Amino acid sequence: MIQYRKILEMAHEGLSLRTVSASTGHGRPKVTEILQLAKDKGLECPLTEEMDDHWIEEFLYPYKAIENSGYGMIDFELVHRELAKPNVTLSLLHYEYGMSCRANGKIPYTYRSFLRHYKVYADKYKATLRVRRKPGEIMEVDWAGSTAFIIDRDTGEKVKAYVFVATLPCSQLSYAEATLSMDMNAWIGAHNRAFEYFGGSTQIVVPDNLKTSVTRHTLKELVLNPTYREMCDHYGTLCMPARVRAPRDKASVEGSVSTISTWIIAALRNEHCFTLTDLNQKISLKLEEFNHRDFSKKKGTRFTAFEEEEKFALSPLPAKPYKMAEWRTAKVRLDYHISIGNMFYSVPYEYIGKNVDVRVSEHLIEVFFKQMRVATHSRLYGKFGQLSTSKDHMPDNHKLYVEQTPENALQWAETIGENTLRLIQYLLDTYQVERKALSSIFSLKNSSRRYTKYEIERACKEILNVTQRPTVKLVQNQLKANKKKDAEQALEKPSKSQDDFGFTRGSDYWGGKGQ
Repeated sequence: MIQYRKILEMAHEGLSLRTVSASTGHGRPKVTEILQLAKDKGLECPLTEEMDDHWIEEFLYPYKAIENSGYGMIDFELVHRELAKPNVTLSLLHYEYGMSCRANGKIPYTYRSFLRHYKVYADKYKATLRVRRKPGEIMEVDWAGSTAFIIDRDTGEKVKAYVFVATLPCSQLSYAEATLSMDMNAWIGAHNRAFEYFGGSTQIVVPDNLKTSVTRHTLKELVLNPTYREMCDHYGTLCMPARVRAPRDKASVEGSVSTISTWIIAALRNEHCFTLTDLNQKISLKLEEFNHRDFSKKKGTRFTAFEEEEKFALSPLPAKPYKMAEWRTAKVRLDYHISIGNMFYSVPYEYIGKNVDVRVSEHLIEVFFKQMRVATHSRLYGKFGQLSTSKDHMPDNHKLYVEQTPENALQWAETIGENTLRLIQYLLDTYQVERKALSSIFSLKNSSRRYTKYEIERACKEILNVTQRPTVKLVQNQLKANKKKDAEQALEKPSKSQDDFGFTRGSDYWGGKGQ
């Protein structure tokens, strides 16, 4: 066997290729090849006791044992790379490998041997083993069982801080942060920052069955919290909660929670933090140490495994993080408004008495009926009882009332005539309460449904001619009187005689002779 260990140690001592070749009895090209392979694969001196010539040969030439066995060669790099793709399994790759071997007259390994050789290869040369988890497929999330704490400056009391943990099972890279509660705001905010830390989103998120993520989870039915489902949609990921009382469904995060409880929470037990920001800064430092610690049974760290094996598979993040929104149910009142936080927002009047879903965010109120958005308002803040009303939501008679302004009243009068304009202007100038004047004018405008513009203008002119203090009531009475008078005149007008509509036949018609 080639003296791999001696070659590496002599080269490490600075001896020339000629000297190494002469001392080991191997040609300089072979010595150069071994040294280059060792450099490419990161094998450096000093070597441990277990790194004998046989171990080094397997490390530098992983295919050599397979090649000497007479079986078809397995392209482990191809297998490892293909396993990162969606829906690709070792069963499919073994089938394709067997087809290739038979086409080339080689003997293929059985599936069990194929799987064993790949596991040996991945354990030795790769940071991750892609048998159970695909890169970028899953992010597992949970709250740590142990809690951290901050100190109240005024009382010296210890205030609990709950630690959120997110883990990528493929590379085992983890994220952690502390919050003062485990409510919806803290839960969603922690997810936003976890996605930002990883630099992308996974295909699936696996939470526990908390009320902030799952409303109901039985064998027959799964109902997600609407806000949590909306957040998952925003990041293009699918929520698949762990089964009830089945911690193995999120074993990676369970293991990470235990490890983080030791290496982060317990490591900070003697630290005194007075604000949540200070605590999270120290957690961040410990988290970096944790993610950059060497694996105990394989080469690399969680961070290097993520950079090399998983980062490429994450989906890009949206332009903006998800903004927290809360879903509520409200009943549309008789005044076609709903109440949210003691503020009132209008809904189309057709939905009076209906139950609607309301999405409440920091700056927006959105109203949905049977998953169809029917109203949108800017959220109101400040004094209780404020109204946000859209004219489009009003019945027609309400619209007419709301649209009564001095400007609108004068514009309408101009369309009727000069005398009507004089009367409207007089009413606006005379009444001390503008709303009372507009109410009176609104009553006159309603008369336009029964009387023509000519009739209204004529009545206004007649009233202005007889009094210097006209009122709408006088105009309306005059309209009725004119209408009655016109009807009576129409009845008294003599009708034309029948002869007016006849004709006289000439003498020629009767056989006579004209003169």
